[in-house]
Amino acid sequence: MIRNPRDFFAGLLFAAFGVVALVMVQAYAIGTPARMGPGYFPRLLGILLVAGGGIQALIGLRSKPELAVEWHWQPLFTLLISVALFIVMTPWLGLIVAALVMSFVASAASREFRWQEALLVGVILGGAAAAVFVYGLGVPLPVWPWFMGR
Repeated sequence: MIRNPRDFFAGLLFAAFGVVALVMVQAYAIGTPARMGPGYFPRLLGILLVAGGGIQALIGLRSKPELAVEWHWQPLFTLLISVALFIVMTPWLGLIVAALVMSFVASAASREFRWQEALLVGVILGGAAAAVFVYGLGVPLPVWPWFMGR
């Protein structure tokens, strides 16, 4: 008997995504941990999804049901808007400014919004994204706004 359908079906969904991933990467070479092939990481993620989903489904079979949770739609849409703004603004304003804007808009979704924390998170997030993706991996993304030179 399913005691907590929410956990049970969420676990089944994760496991199903894992199975789909494992089926899709069957043709890719796995390689070794020292020389990973193109199928190594996707296969690992698929296995983790199946295992985690199975555990979550078992928890749903054994745990007591939770009380119904009330949805708060405004914070959800605020977070989605912050990500959309980041995507739209990055080509023109660069990673640093887009990360700052995203941080401020996403932080506004919380009742405990503090502009100092949003500023710090935005600076760290933008700097880390530029360091990893632009300078580390060589992804051709602008770091600064177009009018400041790239």
